[in-house]
Amino acid sequence: MNAKNISKALHAKLKNWIKSIDDDDVKKEIEKNAIITGGAIVSMLQGEQPNDYDVYFKTHDSCLAIADYYAKKWNSSRKDHTTVEIKTEDGRITCFIRSKGIAAEEGENGIDDATEPNPFTEEQEDVDKEEKTQYRPRYFSTNAISLSDGIQIVIRFYGSIDDIHTNYDFVHCTCSFDYETGNVNLPSRALEAIINKELYYTGSKYPLCSIIRSRKFIERGWHINAGQYLKMCLQLNEIDLKDFKVFQDQLAGVDSSYFNQAITDIQKMKEENPDFIVDNSYLFEVINRIF
Repeated sequence: MNAKNISKALHAKLKNWIKSIDDDDVKKEIEKNAIITGGAIVSMLQGEQPNDYDVYFKTHDSCLAIADYYAKKWNSSRKDHTTVEIKTEDGRITCFIRSKGIAAEEGENGIDDATEPNPFTEEQEDVDKEEKTQYRPRYFSTNAISLSDGIQIVIRFYGSIDDIHTNYDFVHCTCSFDYETGNVNLPSRALEAIINKELYYTGSKYPLCSIIRSRKFIERGWHINAGQYLKMCLQLNEIDLKDFKVFQDQLAGVDSSYFNQAITDIQKMKEENPDFIVDNSYLFEVINRIF
């Protein structure tokens, strides 16, 4: 698929999503500030249907408005009293779900991983589509809100496309689409990596996340040389994972219910015993139990 057709397809997808929103101010924020970047455009360039569409926003206010909108939608519709609260601190926007760490529809695990089993049968998915509304919130983690019909709202970062890409790790994910202008940007180095199915690490604030993420690409037929892992390890070596806040922040880039559960278990232990030290023995025990 070429850039012109990618632009048309992504514009149609977001336009359809915007129609589902019943707040005119939120609609305007999306129309003016929405950006799609990441794996969806890679899939389209390869002639494949995207699994989902990662949507970012250009400003703090637009990102906050969309997050608040879907948190209110979730809270007003839930009968299990799982409440989502949107918090802002030092410019960062997060979803906060007391005790659980995540909020999800039954069967939704938040895992974008082809090696994980689908929690639904095809028949159950068909029933869900008939009975439930389009673009409803299905999964909240610290960093993102997953809607039905393939929209993933990323709230961890916001800003210009260049600003957002400073937090990215692999160069092939840096193609982008701006809804307001309709512009599709396809950097030549990204295209080269996509053609060769090459994982090329550009550096990231979250090298632990990058190492874990590489697994899903390899399962999809991508390849990576030892030098890229060395770059990730060099950056990871500069990070103190024994600091629980750092450990939590590094894993927060991996939106999986399994990692959220691990973090929740550690938080609970520290609340029960403030003097508890998180060491490798305890971490291994938690990881083995959850995975």
